[in-house]
Amino acid sequence: MAHKKGSGSSRNGRDSIGRRLGIKIYGNQYVNSGNIILRQRGTKHYPGNNVGIGKDHTLYAKKNGYVSFKKVKKNKSIVSVIETLSNETG
Repeated sequence: MAHKKGSGSSRNGRDSIGRRLGIKIYGNQYVNSGNIILRQRGTKHYPGNNVGIGKDHTLYAKKNGYVSFKKVKKNKSIVSVIETLSNETG
């Protein structure tokens, strides 16, 4: 026999909000300096040329250019920004 009522609504309802992780700008897309390329937990993707890393492992562009993803191992990749001329736009 149950010791409490069966509705269960008082114990539910603690769902957390999403963390909005993932890739924001994909490969071969134009990026301005300071734009966030991807948000991640841990370093699955590592910074390459013209890419910086924040304290929460966020990768961002240091210069204007096109984003490039290069796979190094099965679960590791390097993200770079290929710099373009300053008057060129995407």
